[in-house]
Amino acid sequence: MIELTRTPVTGSAMNPLPDPVAAEQLVVLLERPELIVIAKPAGMPSQPLRAGELGTAANAVAHRWPECITIGDDPREGGLVHRLDIGTSGPLIVARTPETYRALREAFGQSLVDKLYLAITDGRPVSRECDAPLVQRGKRVVVDHTDGLAAHTTFTVDRATATHALVRCAAQTGRMHQVRAHLAHVGAPITGDTLYGGAPLPGPKVEGPEFTPGPAIEGFFLHAASITFPLGTERIRIDAHAPDRFAAAIAACGL
Repeated sequence: MIELTRTPVTGSAMNPLPDPVAAEQLVVLLERPELIVIAKPAGMPSQPLRAGELGTAANAVAHRWPECITIGDDPREGGLVHRLDIGTSGPLIVARTPETYRALREAFGQSLVDKLYLAITDGRPVSRECDAPLVQRGKRVVVDHTDGLAAHTTFTVDRATATHALVRCAAQTGRMHQVRAHLAHVGAPITGDTLYGGAPLPGPKVEGPEFTPGPAIEGFFLHAASITFPLGTERIRIDAHAPDRFAAAIAACGL
C-alpha cells in the first residue's frame, strides 16, 4: 500500500547506493525530463531502511538515474514520491527535480492522486465504501475511531467464487497498509496476507494418488493497477499490468 508518512533521517550516508542488480529488475513505464514511473515487483522494498542497504527500488533508481539520489525530504527516498509495501507490485513515481518532487508530494497530500488496486481476497466482500479511520499498532494498522487518521477506500467486486474474490480497490487517501487493513476490517483479508488474517494460497494441485495441492504460492496478492496524478496542466494516468504470479493466483482461485 502507498505510504505517505516519513521518519526524518539526516546525513548523506543514508542516500540510496546505486545497485545495478536491482536495476535489472526495473520496468520503466514512463520516462520524462522531470520524472520517471517504474513498475516495482512484489518482494522488492521501495527504499532502504539502513545505510548501505541494497536491493530496493530506490537503489535501482540511483543506478539508472543518479540525479535522483539526493532528491526528497528523507535522504533514503532517492526521488521516490511515495512508497508501496514490499509485497505489493505496481507503479512508483520518481521525481528527477526538487520542483517536481515538491509538486507531486503536495498533490498526494491534497488527495489529488487516484490509485486503483487489484486484490485477491479470502471470501467475498460487499461492493461498498469503507471510511474506517486507521492507526498503526506495531507492525499492523488497525481501525481506531478515537485516534485513527481518516482513510477512504471504495471496493468493487469484479468476480468471485465460493472462496475467493477479485476486488478493485480505489484508495482516496494514502494511509499505511490502507487497502490491506480495510479489507481485513470488512471481513475479506487479502489472500496470503497473514499479517491481516489472510490464508496462504495453495499452489496448483499435484497429480497423484490423492491429487493433493502443491506448495503455497508465497506472499499476498495486492497489485497497484493504475495511478493518475496531476503535473502542471496535465493529468497523467499510468497503468501497470499484473505480474505473472498474480495471474497464476487468479487461476489457482478459479477466478
